[in-house]
Amino acid sequence: PAWGTDGDHPHLTGEFLLNTVELVTGVCRDVAHSTEQLSTMLDEIRKVTDPQGLEVFAAGTHPFARWQDQQVTDKQRYHKLVDRTQYWGRQMVIYGVHVHVGLDSRAKALPVLDGLLTYYPHLLALSANSPFWAGEDTGYASQRSMIFQQLSTAGLPYHFPSWDAYEQCITDMIATGIIEEMSEARWDVRPVPRLGTDEVRFCDGLSTLWEVGALTALTQCLAESISRDVEAGRPPARLKPWHIQENKWRAARYGLDAEVITDPRNVERDLRTDLTALLDRLEPVAAQLGCSRELADVERILEQGAGYQRQRAVARAHDGDLHAVALDIVRRTREND
Repeated sequence: PAWGTDGDHPHLTGEFLLNTVELVTGVCRDVAHSTEQLSTMLDEIRKVTDPQGLEVFAAGTHPFARWQDQQVTDKQRYHKLVDRTQYWGRQMVIYGVHVHVGLDSRAKALPVLDGLLTYYPHLLALSANSPFWAGEDTGYASQRSMIFQQLSTAGLPYHFPSWDAYEQCITDMIATGIIEEMSEARWDVRPVPRLGTDEVRFCDGLSTLWEVGALTALTQCLAESISRDVEAGRPPARLKPWHIQENKWRAARYGLDAEVITDPRNVERDLRTDLTALLDRLEPVAAQLGCSRELADVERILEQGAGYQRQRAVARAHDGDLHAVALDIVRRTREND
């Protein structure tokens, strides 16, 4: 259909690969509003896919699809990306969830970004949903995050001590041909000046809308809590760059079973324990933002297992049959289970 390729639809757009439809909400008053919009979009997609016998699949990677078989969308920007990145660029059969959180001041954008990086492993582990790649168990909870960082403009953001330093970095990247426009700096967390947001871009594709709501609520509550601390003159203690990098790897590798670095003084803590304490601390914020129900669903993920755990459980129950894994993801997406 036209909206899948040429961008005519206001909320459904094409992406790098022809097998992908991106769902884009408008500005939402709360988390529930965002999942309601996404539900409406899914219904619209199914009006096209159901009559053709097609299903909607949502995860960080497809468990057995070969990247060599996928078709790149016929747009100049995507052809240029593949030409520049070659082998790694062609492997981007990956899918994610991006969450924008609005900020009331540009001065908060970078401090809030720094604070969010402390909780990178919490968000990544909860969303991790890509253990299989090209028919193999990678041993990682999030294979997607390991693949995406191979692009030269992707991965963890640099530390910017000021807004001027951030703008200078973008200017330098454009001047040296690394990117052509600001949006091509595909960092895991980045400010988006035209929208007045910080964008968290590193979560794996989630198979259910209730999980999207849970991760969105946690992201919003974290950003709001950090924003309030910045406003009160208590900017977050920033983890060292090597701590942030290590935490990303640990969450991608071990998921919810990771031990993460939580303090610049090298303090480590079990991720599940730290998440439980974090949820208790954020509940008053969630109540004020109207997303207590969605934040509580983070506990549901901890109890029932994240996507990578569910995928492996299905594979074990079916003697390693990854077709069963894909069908279970399709069912969960359809039933929001």
